[in-house]
Amino acid sequence: MTQQLVVLGATGSIGTQTLEVAEALELPITALAARSPSPRMAELASRFPEAKIVVVGGASDEREAFSATVPNKVDFGPEALLEMAATPESIVINGVVGAAGLRATVAGLEAGNRVALANKESLVAGGPVVRSILDGGKGELIPVDSEHSALFQCLSAERPDDVRRLILTASGGPFRGRKREELASVTREEALNHPTWKMGPRITVDSATMFNKGLEIVEAHYLFDVDYDRIDVVVHPQSILHSAVEFLDGAWKGHLGFPDMRVPIQFAITWPNRAEGVTSPFDLAGRQLTFEEVDHEAFPAVRIAYEAGRNGGSAPAVMNAADEMAVEAFLQGRLGFLGISDVVERCIQTVEWRELESVEDVVEVDREARAVAASLIPGVC
Repeated sequence: MTQQLVVLGATGSIGTQTLEVAEALELPITALAARSPSPRMAELASRFPEAKIVVVGGASDEREAFSATVPNKVDFGPEALLEMAATPESIVINGVVGAAGLRATVAGLEAGNRVALANKESLVAGGPVVRSILDGGKGELIPVDSEHSALFQCLSAERPDDVRRLILTASGGPFRGRKREELASVTREEALNHPTWKMGPRITVDSATMFNKGLEIVEAHYLFDVDYDRIDVVVHPQSILHSAVEFLDGAWKGHLGFPDMRVPIQFAITWPNRAEGVTSPFDLAGRQLTFEEVDHEAFPAVRIAYEAGRNGGSAPAVMNAADEMAVEAFLQGRLGFLGISDVVERCIQTVEWRELESVEDVVEVDREARAVAASLIPGVC
């Protein structure tokens, strides 16, 4: 496969680190996409003058001003994003935040591209749809999440029937060790102060509630075709063991290293090969690795995710949409921290369950779940 890169979500954390990796590997950047015509996107357009640029949103005057300031060809709107994802013979880095990333994943896979997936919603909301495309032999899906990249590497060359369970590790976030009653009054600033990773606002709050790990449970199910009874979660505050696999004979394989997203990003690009990395060599000597059980009373998100995953169909999509709405309300000061899981659980109970067979089905469930979540938020505050 020609290693030309299409970077969706170029101005975000994943996009920024992808560009750093690409420059180190001396790979061409074919196209860059972002949500808005921001100064940061204009800077990237000038930095990569040969790249095609797509901006999904922005008012007409903002778009005109943006086009006038950059040397690149610029297209606007969500359809242009999908056309970019379908650029032939590309590695598509899907760092789009939210459910909007599903259409881009589908477009990239149906074009026969490798999709390096950092968009959880593609599998959490649209898992049955994406799985159907992959089972049909279209495209490649390589995970970029550090946990799923770790599992992907540990499972390489192994027989599925030899796997006893997958172990996802969780940092525990900024509130690890606190009891539920201590979480009632936590602030936006506290929730965004992650002890290990530097990420966007939603995923950082999701880490604080542990919904991020809940979403990853569903994602692992669809990525590796492993049932939920064989996916476990353990809290590992140092974030050195990124995840592990236990096999039937009692052997374990784990992926260890710095908590640095550039490592899984680079692996998704170079797989099945490896290249000299951009991180410093890792030294295990002198480090302590500790592990704890999940406190399900303080952090009910993991339990909710298991229940949604086992229900299947539309339940995980509802969970994802409700969580996105609730997190945004929390960030805006309209919902308490504990209200996030309350809204999500009530939304799953309220929205009618159904099978998902197409992207349109996912979009409709997402729309309905957001409407229900919005109606629940004032009553939970």
